[in-house]
Amino acid sequence: MKKKTGGRPAARTGTGAVVLLSGGNPQIAKGYGDEPVMAWLAALSGWKEATARRIDLMIGEEVPGVCRAVKWNSPLYGAESENWFLSLHAFARSVKITFFRGLQLAPLPPGGTAKSGESRWIDVGEGAIDEERLRAWIAQAARLPGMKL
Repeated sequence: MKKKTGGRPAARTGTGAVVLLSGGNPQIAKGYGDEPVMAWLAALSGWKEATARRIDLMIGEEVPGVCRAVKWNSPLYGAESENWFLSLHAFARSVKITFFRGLQLAPLPPGGTAKSGESRWIDVGEGAIDEERLRAWIAQAARLPGMKL
């Protein structure tokens, strides 16, 4: 399948800054490839930017050739184009990592409700990355059938 690239530019204020939504999540237009994800990362600030960049780097290391996109103002990661296994989202006090087939991961990520279906997540606060566990979840999630979103 041909890899999609680009997309519309990020929403910007009159000063050229990217619009930040509730909790500081950047408003980035839908797009495929590394560019929109890098724009999302660059629009974060402080510890959230450093944390999200570290997570993005770990994903790239655990899943060589990972496919990236931004949809619904959130970066998506896939083992193949349109076969997504993980997303990121910024909140005021955390960066949320959602595993779309999280019920199949061991150990089970802590976030989830009766309404979340197969998805499970982890909220990463400032300085709180458990890299060993996160890398294991990323590697497991990339081997599972992804979600078509």
